[in-house]
Amino acid sequence: MKRKYVRLTAGLMVGILAAGPTAAQASTTAGVSSYTSNIVVASTMPTAGASQIFVEAMNSDAPVTEVEENDAPKVKSQYEDMAVAKVKDYVYIRSKNNADSDYVGKLYKNNVATVLEKKGDWYKIKSGSVKGYVSADYVVVGDDEAVEKAGRRVALVKTETLKVRKKASKKAKVITLISGGDDLTVVDESKEGWVKVSTSEGKGYVSADYVELSTEYTYAESKKAEKERLAKEEEERRKAAEAAEAATRENNSSSSHRNHSNSGSSSSSHKNNSGSHSSKPYKKPSGSNGQAVADFACQFVGNPYVYGGSSLTNGTDCSGFVMSVYAKFEISLPHSSASLRSVGYGVSASEIQPGDIVCYSGHVAIYIGNGAIVHASNRRDGIKISGNYRYRNVLAIRRIF
Repeated sequence: MKRKYVRLTAGLMVGILAAGPTAAQASTTAGVSSYTSNIVVASTMPTAGASQIFVEAMNSDAPVTEVEENDAPKVKSQYEDMAVAKVKDYVYIRSKNNADSDYVGKLYKNNVATVLEKKGDWYKIKSGSVKGYVSADYVVVGDDEAVEKAGRRVALVKTETLKVRKKASKKAKVITLISGGDDLTVVDESKEGWVKVSTSEGKGYVSADYVELSTEYTYAESKKAEKERLAKEEEERRKAAEAAEAATRENNSSSSHRNHSNSGSSSSSHKNNSGSHSSKPYKKPSGSNGQAVADFACQFVGNPYVYGGSSLTNGTDCSGFVMSVYAKFEISLPHSSASLRSVGYGVSASEIQPGDIVCYSGHVAIYIGNGAIVHASNRRDGIKISGNYRYRNVLAIRRIF
């Protein structure tokens, strides 16, 4: 809609007058005195059952020019120049604004980019280190909701051990502990001095004094970076398979040696068994793939959860459990849920298979198949199997084998 107004070459602005059917009545309502005979109604707008009348006062001899002005501009979005990839997997970033040009990178689902300019049906963008053109059909631009959904609000733990409480109070019950250097997904920041986060024990509050807040976005991958990543992942798969095979050979050799040593000592064997009835026997790793990892890990269900621990039998936390299970396959992993999001290589939910590491906000688990995971859950449940790995928002799925 456009509105007309009167431009005065010589005049005085009086302001916005109250509603009224005529200029004279409007001037009386506003209390205007000296220029009432020359007030001109420019336009009216409905507001709460009345109209605002825009006027200008002018001298009787002032010439008048009628012009048009567009509606007042809308408030610009803070994400006006940001694009989000809306694709199932990825879209190519081209060197030129046409589909026949070579690609310089890939913009994956929910990656974000800065729009530099638009050329026809193409946007010139910059995402991470990649600059090029992407078809407008595969991105949304200036959409606040899309950008906010694409980002992850993060609380990085700045203290050695962070207490997560049931309520936003230092007197509230502590529901879990988080190690320094780990990060949590923020779900609410409305309570002053506190941040609501997602944990393995559910949602809780942490003091804002002990976390560093930021928004985490994902960006495009260049053609060169993709090539290097694929080569690195292939090398990691090879090393992991070799390590697992070596561990299996060693375990088989040790088992054979024990059987040979005990072949003529049944009484000794009986004594050992009778004297160790309180200790559960555990099988050694017997394979070199993800299924072998899943099978091995499930043996420890029922054992205790201990914050900061890494013993599969005497107590471990979630990342210590994953680390220690893989250590039996001669694979060295970090004792940190955040760091485990970058080990091995990433796979999609549609590709998930036994042995994959499932990463959540402040928690990790091992996928065992049929939608289930085994994990060091919490102090109440210890190491257990959960039937739905999607019981919380999955941040990443990482594969070693």
